[in-house]
Amino acid sequence: MTRVFSGIQPTGHLTLGNYLGAMRRWAEVDQHRADSLFCVVDLHALTMDHDPARVRRLSRQTATLLLAAGLDPEVCTVFLQSHVDEHTRLSYLLECVATDGEMRRMIQYKEKAAKERERGGSVRLSLLTYPVLMAADILAYGTDEVPVGEDQAQHVELTRDLAVRFNQRYGQAFVVPRATLPPVAARVMNLQDPTRKMGKSDDSGAGVVYLLDEPDVVRKKVLRAVTDSGRDVVYDRAERPGLANLLDVLAACTGGNPQSLADVYDSYGSLKKDTAEAVVEVLRPVQARHRELCADPAYVEGVLRDGAEKARALARPTVDTAYRAIGLLPPVAEPSLSAVR
Repeated sequence: MTRVFSGIQPTGHLTLGNYLGAMRRWAEVDQHRADSLFCVVDLHALTMDHDPARVRRLSRQTATLLLAAGLDPEVCTVFLQSHVDEHTRLSYLLECVATDGEMRRMIQYKEKAAKERERGGSVRLSLLTYPVLMAADILAYGTDEVPVGEDQAQHVELTRDLAVRFNQRYGQAFVVPRATLPPVAARVMNLQDPTRKMGKSDDSGAGVVYLLDEPDVVRKKVLRAVTDSGRDVVYDRAERPGLANLLDVLAACTGGNPQSLADVYDSYGSLKKDTAEAVVEVLRPVQARHRELCADPAYVEGVLRDGAEKARALARPTVDTAYRAIGLLPPVAEPSLSAVR
C-alpha cells in the first residue's frame, strides 16, 4: 500500500490556506487511499526565536485542528515529531551526506535569513539545516508520496537527492519519495497582498483567515480583500492576482472552477460576498468539532500517544538499517538471564 507522510509546523494559528491547500485533502482523500502519517513538526518550530509556552500551546492546537478537520486516528497516524526520536537520529546521518551548498540554495532559508539580517539579527544553524530534518521526517517511514504546497516542493526534491545519494554510497536504505501537489487552491494568497501566500506566521492578520476566526471576522476580512484595477471580473493570476485569489478560494470552497466562476459575476462586491459566505460554511464544521475536542483533552492526548507509538515502530527499522549501512556498530544487547546463568 502506498505510504503518505506530511507535516505541519506549529509556528502560528492555522489558516484557511493550510486547510484548503493541504488539510482538507489529507482528510478527504489521502488518509483513505494510503497508509498515511500526519505529523505536527514541532522541532521545526525551534529554528526561529520562539516562546516555549506558545510552541507547546500551538502544538496541541494544531494537533486538535488536524483531528477537527477530519483526520481519523482509526484510519491514519497522527503524532508529534518530538515524540519520535527516530527523526533526530536520522537527521544527523543525512547531514553527513548533504552539502553546505545544497542547504544555502534552499529558497525559504534565503528568504528567512534575509529578513532576519534586515532586523540586525543572526539566524540559527537549525534554520540552515532544517531541510535535512524534513528529509529525515519523510525518509524514516519509507514514504512514497508527500502531499505539499508549491513552496515546499524544493524540499522534497532535496529529500529525493539525499535518499538516492545515501542508497548509492552505502546501500539501499530508503524509498525515494515523490511530491504530490493538490489540483486546486494549492497556494491560497494573503487577502491584503495577493502576491504572498496566506501564512500562519504572518505579522499582520488582516489578510489572513484563521481556522478559528469567528464568522463575522471572516466576513470582514474577505470583504476587505484587495482587488485589482478595472471593473470586469476575470481570472488572470498574473495581471489580476487579487481577483484570481478570491476566485481560487471560492472554487476550492464550492468545488467549482475559478475560470467558470469568473463568468458568473459582474461585480467585485457580489464575488466577495459569496466568497465570504462560502468560507464561513467551510469552516463551520471544523470549528464545531474543534470545540468538542477541546472539551475532551484526554482524547487528544491519547491519540498523540498512540500515534507516536505506531510511528516509532514504523520508523525504527528503517533508521536502524541506515545506521548499519553508514558504518555504525549496533548497540550491544544486554545478556539474557539464561546466558548469565
